[in-house]
Amino acid sequence: MAKLPFDPRELPIDAIAGESAVAIERLAAAWLRARFAAPPAWQPEPAEAVWAPRPVVTPAAVLIPLVQRAHGLTMLLTQRTAHLTDHAGQISFPGGRAEACDASPIETALRETEEEIGLDRRHVDILGVLPEYMTGTGYSVTPVVALVTPPFTLLPDPNEVDEIFEVPLEFLMDGMHHQRLSFALPEGTRRSFYAMPYERFYIWGATAGMLRNLFHLLRA
Repeated sequence: MAKLPFDPRELPIDAIAGESAVAIERLAAAWLRARFAAPPAWQPEPAEAVWAPRPVVTPAAVLIPLVQRAHGLTMLLTQRTAHLTDHAGQISFPGGRAEACDASPIETALRETEEEIGLDRRHVDILGVLPEYMTGTGYSVTPVVALVTPPFTLLPDPNEVDEIFEVPLEFLMDGMHHQRLSFALPEGTRRSFYAMPYERFYIWGATAGMLRNLFHLLRA
């Protein structure tokens, strides 16, 4: 079992990323469709340092669900249960490892989302994918960005999901809310990561890294 060698909430904040927020007019369904249909050149965040390597890289996919609420887009996230092997108790997107039956990373993301939180794919409109993201635990994750149209019913798998919640996309797409932290690896090097605390939820690590890539794409 891959245990965290630190508590991220107890680490000092090294810096605030501090980039200006994505313009509010870009946080709309029509603008996002156009951006994913014809993305500009942009630079993704560097991959995480692997601190709990696996013998082989494990392919996976997650859904980045943008819920179309009357007051604006929100990001749907989950808090994982505390007993899971990897990323236990952490904030994450719905998703998981690829299976042989999956025709594509999009299919992996849709299947895993249905299994984890009960979101029927008829509510999901795929916009596109972000670059693969290598996690510190050795997963190569394809983030699949999608619009989600309410009303929908969710049924979380109690073995995997403790809680489902939404965060305003406007909050997450503001560099003033992106903290930079780091910790020492046993061999003496340091690993840096992002955190985006929101109310009582501590969004960090791979989830925050993928959000940073969405942030860069929307700002480009």
